Amino acid sequence: MIRVALVDDQTLVRQGVRSLLELSDEIKVIGEAADGESAIETIPEMNPDVLLLDMRMPGKSGLDVMVELGQKNLLPPTIILTTFDDDELVLSGIRAGARGYLLKDVALEELVDAVKEVAAGKTIVKPAVTQRLLKGLGKIRTEFSSLEQPDPLTERETEILRLMAGGYSNKEIAKAFNVAEGTVKNHVSNVLSKMGVRDRTRAVLKAFELGVL
Repeated sequence: MIRVALVDDQTLVRQGVRSLLELSDEIKVIGEAADGESAIETIPEMNPDVLLLDMRMPGKSGLDVMVELGQKNLLPPTIILTTFDDDELVLSGIRAGARGYLLKDVALEELVDAVKEVAAGKTIVKPAVTQRLLKGLGKIRTEFSSLEQPDPLTERETEILRLMAGGYSNKEIAKAFNVAEGTVKNHVSNVLSKMGVRDRTRAVLKAFELGVL
């Protein structure tokens, strides 16, 4: 059972998302918070497998929550949940450690799949989200830790990075190349190492920023 916590200042939104998640027999909503301040206090106690976090709230924002919990090493795997098409805010959330990003009007299947993937340790970089982020990269410099000049990628690593940018999982990439999933995992690890980043999301954003893709 995947334990999920919700943080959103709008009661109707929390109720709506909770109702969707409770349709899945694999997910349990274990708690809610209506503002950033209470989230910072209660999330560590809840210790959820996945945190669904609104970015825009009065007082302490979702970004504040991520930064403060991250500094204490208490930030659970987090999915940004928002109605706003704010590229800079999304990038800030990713820099602060978010594993993914979804709009609040997300369909049930996509929401449940995203929670499962993040609970399994994956990041979610969906094609539509990637395109939204890329639109802002021309004016927004990514500031997370990475190598200024990554080591050159092999042709196969570049192909895999391109599929990572499309939001494909290791299993899907392995099927596309007709290789073992373990082989793809090794390639992905090499890509992250060469890019000097710690996860797939940052690798994709850094690759586009530097023109690798």
